[in-house]
Amino acid sequence: MTARIASTAVVLLLLAVPLAGTVLDEPWLITLATRVAILGMAGVGLNLVLGYGGMVSLGHAAYFGVGGYVAGILAHHALEGHPVLAWPIALGGTDSMIVIWLVAIVCGALLALLIGCLSLRTTGVYFIMITLAFAQMIYYFTVSWPAYGGEDGLPIYLRNSLVGLDTMDPMTFFLIVFAALVVVIFLVSRVVRSRFGLALTAVRQNEARVRSVGIGGFRIRLVAFVMSGAITALAGALFVDLNRFVSPSMLSWHTSGEIMVFVILGGVARLWGPIAGAALYVFLEQVLGSMTDHWQFWVGLLLIAVVLHARGGIMGFTSGRRSDDG
Repeated sequence: MTARIASTAVVLLLLAVPLAGTVLDEPWLITLATRVAILGMAGVGLNLVLGYGGMVSLGHAAYFGVGGYVAGILAHHALEGHPVLAWPIALGGTDSMIVIWLVAIVCGALLALLIGCLSLRTTGVYFIMITLAFAQMIYYFTVSWPAYGGEDGLPIYLRNSLVGLDTMDPMTFFLIVFAALVVVIFLVSRVVRSRFGLALTAVRQNEARVRSVGIGGFRIRLVAFVMSGAITALAGALFVDLNRFVSPSMLSWHTSGEIMVFVILGGVARLWGPIAGAALYVFLEQVLGSMTDHWQFWVGLLLIAVVLHARGGIMGFTSGRRSDDG
């Protein structure tokens, strides 16, 4: 099976599950597929820096959570009728998905720019620990932020709106998320196949050689890091709309670890790999979680097997090729 066929199979499976849920009148299947698409999008964001840039970030929960809190805070203020800011300018809340997505993307990108400017001056375990430390700092800040629920989180009673669509309808919301995922995958594919993407891969392979031809490795990695943060923040905003709830758990190191698991299970540096990994993870969570509270033990064993014997993940195992064409 080629990489393109494997990618097509992932797309068809992702579409088939909510269609089956509609036919069988089982809306929970639609919700599961929506969750897979959102978590997979977060994995796509991490995959850009991990798979193509060789940057092992354990702090991507920071962008996922910031995107979530942007959605939660703006929707909360729109419902309450109180401004988010009263000075120096009046800034009110909103329930418009488009506005929330844009704000989440900008906030995620700015946060990634700040963290990247500091963390990308290091490598190896130091880079890993700095990204983790930043995420934990933001996590503890939200825990101690009583205005928005503190450690109890912040509920959103109605899903945000989009151009007159019934976003409370599970299938409608899935299609919105799926469309956003396809756009993100398309943009990432264009990036990794561009001259910038080739330079990013070259920096991962041999940064000294790239510097010798006049290409700044730091700037290349920083731009990729900012794009990654923006994508992951968008996924966080969608995740909050799905659950209609935001909490500090979105910022915990467990979330960073789960996003990395999606990438590794699905296939590092493969465009649809994170979606395949998220689908497998959610499937195992549903099946094994109904049998035992310790279902993650079996996921751990599977992860070890993938790392040792199938480093290309699901997509690599099915396509038998090193790089993803889809």
